[in-house]
Amino acid sequence: MREIIIISGKGGTGKTSLTGAFAHLAGGQIICDLDVDAPDLHLLLKPSRERQEEFYSGHEAKIDPGKCDGCGVCASLCQFGAIREKGSGYAVDLLRCEGCKVCVAFCPAEAIGFPEKHCGQWYISATRFGPLVHAQLFPGAENSGRLVMVLKQQARELAKAQGADLVLCDGAPGIGCPVISSLSGAHLAVAVTEPTPSGRHDLERVAELCGHFQIPLAVIINKYDLNPEETSRIAGFCRGRSYPVAGRLPHDLSVTEAMVQGLVVTELPETAFSLGLKRAWSRIRELAGLGCQGQAAASL
Repeated sequence: MREIIIISGKGGTGKTSLTGAFAHLAGGQIICDLDVDAPDLHLLLKPSRERQEEFYSGHEAKIDPGKCDGCGVCASLCQFGAIREKGSGYAVDLLRCEGCKVCVAFCPAEAIGFPEKHCGQWYISATRFGPLVHAQLFPGAENSGRLVMVLKQQARELAKAQGADLVLCDGAPGIGCPVISSLSGAHLAVAVTEPTPSGRHDLERVAELCGHFQIPLAVIINKYDLNPEETSRIAGFCRGRSYPVAGRLPHDLSVTEAMVQGLVVTELPETAFSLGLKRAWSRIRELAGLGCQGQAAASL
């Protein structure tokens, strides 16, 4: 089983649209949306949930009003201003609580509990392209990196149980904690970039991150024809670092048309973009050690 993660140094490069199309071309493999803060792959795949689990991570303080005697020790010790007066006692502002446990340890009345924090939910769903493992953190919830690891573990177990040879992951944008967790154990990262100075800069950042963790990197230049000069600079950067350019995709309104219909671009009549996408997928399979078999190769 191989694991491919589609990443980008910034949002809006077309990463999720390409991941959805690759899921279509892969056919029946395990799909995983690792952007747990703002997932959107489900908008294209229209999943039907088969399993839902709650995600708990970290702890938060909770004052029992029946035990609280209103002494105020907890409020005086809290460095985050998370404990406020409420009636004759005190209550915890959960948006401010950092889970440091100082109030729990020093409460004379032992009125403060420390339960696990409910941070979100994760799901296993059926889609027209295969099983999808995905999640949603609650607004403001933390530990996205840990939730990403939960999803990756579930996706790997599902792949093993179903005999799938690929886990295809849609990673979060940027180079933060969820992206670092996403790269763990991956066999190939595919960075989607655009031919702009900011696109090139963010590609360099994500390439450095992959290099630090020794994850092989391939690059797709999306909308390459909008700025040939920047495309040339990006290609030169890739040559200098020995990063294979798996594809150069033209700007094509069919991508927007597919999104409006809730489809992936490879489900529409073939265009220069979708043809280039199929060739890129064939190259990505080869780089990941999967060969050129399957629907992508058959369509070329």
